[in-house]
Amino acid sequence: MVLSGCEAFKFSLFSLGLFQQNQTQQTMKKFSIAGLIFLQVSILISCSYAQETCKEVIGYYPNWQWYDRNKLVNPSSIQYDKYSIINYAFFSPEADGTIAQTDTWADENLLLGEIIWYPVESNDFSTSIIYKAHESGTKVLPSIGGWTLSNNFSQIAADPVKRQNFALACINLIQTFQFDGIDIDWEYPGFAEHNGTPADKENFTSLMMEIRNALDSLSGITGNDYLLTACFSADPPKMEYIEYGNLVDILDMFNMMTYDFSGTFDAVANHNSPLYAPTQGDSEWNLDRAFYNVTQLHGVPPEKVNLGVAFYGRSMTNCAGLFETHSGLANTSLFAADEGSPLYYNVLESQALFTNNWDDQAKVPFLTDGPDATFVTFDDENSVRLKAEYIRDSGAGGAIIWEITGDYLESYPGSGIVSATPLLDALNEGLCIPTKNETLMENELVVFPNPAKDYLFICNAKGVELIEIFNDQGYLICKQVLCNKTNKIPVSSFSSGIYFYRLTSRFVCNTGSFVIVH
Repeated sequence: MVLSGCEAFKFSLFSLGLFQQNQTQQTMKKFSIAGLIFLQVSILISCSYAQETCKEVIGYYPNWQWYDRNKLVNPSSIQYDKYSIINYAFFSPEADGTIAQTDTWADENLLLGEIIWYPVESNDFSTSIIYKAHESGTKVLPSIGGWTLSNNFSQIAADPVKRQNFALACINLIQTFQFDGIDIDWEYPGFAEHNGTPADKENFTSLMMEIRNALDSLSGITGNDYLLTACFSADPPKMEYIEYGNLVDILDMFNMMTYDFSGTFDAVANHNSPLYAPTQGDSEWNLDRAFYNVTQLHGVPPEKVNLGVAFYGRSMTNCAGLFETHSGLANTSLFAADEGSPLYYNVLESQALFTNNWDDQAKVPFLTDGPDATFVTFDDENSVRLKAEYIRDSGAGGAIIWEITGDYLESYPGSGIVSATPLLDALNEGLCIPTKNETLMENELVVFPNPAKDYLFICNAKGVELIEIFNDQGYLICKQVLCNKTNKIPVSSFSSGIYFYRLTSRFVCNTGSFVIVH
């Protein structure tokens, strides 16, 4: 007798007199603990290799991009299950320490929900980014600052009263919009062009401590934990203006901006976001070296470091190729929508006009021989996957993405239908696979991590339609339809212990077990 996976699942329990089958009743099914432990022993043999914890995937969503492509990337189309955190950018730090919105119309619609005008003006919160993200187990933080909004940070951080005002304004943001913490994007402490001074080094720590204390006080009232994260430059001189050792116990995450390493501001063309140092140029300006500097030289624990991944590129005209001189100007004609720094989907739309190249030293692609002798540095699926594998294997905390809308492809231009997120999928696949010492067959179905904490991932789930999760008493506690090749199932609300799953489709049934540890 040859049994299918599900038949074997039932037979193992039925043979012990433990399976209660009722094809007509749709209530919960119960198995004894002894029977499930028997099943666990046979299943763990095939599942024990997937032991690695999945990483953070933090995507920045700029509020101005809501308007782009007829609002293609909106609260309903964002694929929340592929991120752990959405950083909503940006809010503006004001000179007195208060915090201002940069687009009140976008913020109201995106954070509070679509406006209901009649009979009483209100907002439908269920249509907001906050609500939809929380429904998927994804956190949302407001990102305060950014390149154009960092001029006031230095004076805020230097003044105890303004620091207190700023911390209170952070709490007000959380309470107004139901954020899950705060992200600070001060570009950069000590940077004179943005009014920075040498005193910023200590003052930055003081500002972060003020915010941390305010968040902890709020936690004491609400019972919720609130994240405090910050962005940092990967430029070694700018890193000297940060007291990393003093910040380790204050910040939850250190987000390293490992992009913008090259552009029209340089004399010769080089890569925007190389994984490793190219054969020419500054050997410090790459993801690998930035990770070494922040962890080995500055002592930040690797698991607290998130490394930057660019979903955009940079263009330079009158350029013969990599490591060649250029005009100092971007191609703002070909890439007018992005002022010469094309988002990934715009790179794809014009890619046929160029010669495609790959730098095997830096592990990134680039384009040459385009209109107006344009050179383009960017990331593709291959380079993003390599960065993700580096993050996974190095023990880093995860990745930050600037910015998520660049990867949302339409079925055809103007369709308003999101057809794919190739870079995001490549990132998740690289971060969330079994350890590098194990071989994963192309179509092998994998459920991981085991043990799990916050999420359970199902990879290579093409054709699998449904997952059912049972507790150690045999009760069905979760049922979810699977729609993607890689699926993320929130399990943070499950108690620590042993759980069992069943994956089914019209033709396939797979069973297994996993452990939750909090």
